[in-house]
Amino acid sequence: MSGGHRVIEQRRGRCVLVGLGLALTLVLTACSNDPYPPEPPGQKILYSSFTEAPRTLDPATAYTTVAHSVTGAVYETLLKYHFLKRPLELMPGLAAALPTVEDLGEGRSRYRFVLRKGLLFADDACFELGAPGARTREIVMGDVAFQLMRLADPKVGSPVIEPFANIDGFQEFGSALAERREADEAFAARPVHEQYAELGGIRGIATPTPWTLEITLHRPYPQIRYWFAMEFSTPVPWEAVAYYDGQGGRPRFDDHPVGAGPFYLAEYDKHARYVLEKNPNWYGVRNPEWRAPAAVFPEPAEESDVDSGRAEYAGRSLPLIDRVIVVREKENIPRFNKFIQGYYDASGIIKESFDSVVVEGGLSEEMKERGMRLGKSVSPDVFYIGFNFDDEVIGRAGGERSRKLRQAMSLSLDVGEFLRIFNNGRGVVAQSPLPPGIYGFDSDYQNPNRRLDLERARELMVEAGYPGGIDPATNEALKLGFDTANTTTAGLNQVRFFTNAWREIGIDVAIRPTNYNQFQDKIRRGDYQVFQFGWVADYPDPENFFFLLWSKMARSVAGGPNAANFMDDRFDELFVSMKARENGPERIAEIREMRSILERERPWIELFHREDYSLYQGWVKNVKPMGLSIPTYQYRDIDPEARRALREEWNEPVLWPAWTLLFLAFLVIVPGVRTYLEERQ
Repeated sequence: MSGGHRVIEQRRGRCVLVGLGLALTLVLTACSNDPYPPEPPGQKILYSSFTEAPRTLDPATAYTTVAHSVTGAVYETLLKYHFLKRPLELMPGLAAALPTVEDLGEGRSRYRFVLRKGLLFADDACFELGAPGARTREIVMGDVAFQLMRLADPKVGSPVIEPFANIDGFQEFGSALAERREADEAFAARPVHEQYAELGGIRGIATPTPWTLEITLHRPYPQIRYWFAMEFSTPVPWEAVAYYDGQGGRPRFDDHPVGAGPFYLAEYDKHARYVLEKNPNWYGVRNPEWRAPAAVFPEPAEESDVDSGRAEYAGRSLPLIDRVIVVREKENIPRFNKFIQGYYDASGIIKESFDSVVVEGGLSEEMKERGMRLGKSVSPDVFYIGFNFDDEVIGRAGGERSRKLRQAMSLSLDVGEFLRIFNNGRGVVAQSPLPPGIYGFDSDYQNPNRRLDLERARELMVEAGYPGGIDPATNEALKLGFDTANTTTAGLNQVRFFTNAWREIGIDVAIRPTNYNQFQDKIRRGDYQVFQFGWVADYPDPENFFFLLWSKMARSVAGGPNAANFMDDRFDELFVSMKARENGPERIAEIREMRSILERERPWIELFHREDYSLYQGWVKNVKPMGLSIPTYQYRDIDPEARRALREEWNEPVLWPAWTLLFLAFLVIVPGVRTYLEERQ
């Protein structure tokens, strides 16, 4: 063999050995189950998950919890909620102060907001439309006015037109816009910000300076302030709506948010994962010296804030973390298992593992040893069974007879047992539409028609003319129907719990399962008797619950959320008065009278308010649920070193199979390499 060939063969031998070394490295690496790449040193990253992709991220139409987990971090609002105070309390966000209110007489009022100067949108290519080379620009109140006009625009299809219709000229603007588009194709083809400008905007919205916004209401509606703490009223740059039109390879605006929040959307694969990065343009980052209320960690508001260590963070600039990585997990069990392995920072508790995680209302010893913490909170929501008041048997047409029937059905349900069977006992039995934490909730109130009392229920059936549940018209059990769109086994078992309970007083309630679209169609046509719904608060005010039973919101006459089609003149009178009042004795008195009407009339059987149990890893700090679907990423803190150490401890790789394989490979390959090299020398 020539010298040149020997060198080549020696190189080949070395390559084989290097290959073995790489194989060893790859095998050892492959033993790790870590789903994430190594974290950049010094960065604080929060890991979370979602189940369903958000349909839209347009702040004018996004109205789900999963969508708000993005839009609430990316978009900033004029007002915010205090992170630690309960009940929730408004405070300034982008606005320099809470709005002033001017009484204009005859029920009219004007709200004046003042914007902080020098605020910037997150960097984005869309700002090239306004100035060549620009990547951002200053936020002005015209951006809020633009977004409010989008809410009124019928082409946008916002679900919150009704509350904003209290603004003078709001609905007229939407109608004028539709008519002009219909009549003028050239107008309809122009960018929407030009269309809005040509129509002159909304009469009740004015921006006398770039940093001042005046909202004039034509009727009392103090709840309008809460809507300025929601992304529906966030400043939106016209450039983003014009630029992200789905043309030329650009995404649509509803998949590409451009806001002014503490984070921006750095990656977005809506069906797989998204990444939120700290926004360097956010005023809390650019101008920490402002000490703006929503940009610094607040002082403790409750003793629990001190006990949990949140007091140590008071005064620190936000956000406390650098990045949020959110991965789609469709199934509950794999998601919970990854949390147990330390790959998610927080989790709900799946039904299958509840008894091993929670013992007598607290954490099990195993979870305590892992350093986990349990968070409990009652959601501002209500789940209920409703009666269709347009129905001849159970509705208003039956008068006293139907009222006693509804009362009897209400007294037949043991909601505590329902929660024990189907929800691990989690939940607060509802006595009225108002959940804990909402003004007007009374923890001492016991609804006399909202308890289990079968003896009284049977008496009421006799008084209603159905002794033993027998309908005298047929001499058979009274027959009713329960419509449900939840056709899962679990969902149908829950409905059977109710129908079995009503069988105890002689009523035969048939379950009528349909898919969601068919169910909605039946609701629209009024073809239903009994149904089950739930409602989660938009904002912490009793008006946001009682309006579900206001006649102006009746589904059959207005297409509103009052699916019970409940109409009561005195209730309406009290509701209109109550919603226009500030909190105080008169408002409480009206709430109590409304509650007593519902207690007697029973348009609903109030079931429960959800009680959320959440688990948090010990390295996650500053978790305090707000109830409303508002992300609070900027307040969270992470100890990445503690997380890394515990992940390694909890996921120690099993290496003996890899070592065995490598040993066998060594026995087979190395002699062959040696022989190969020797033959060529």
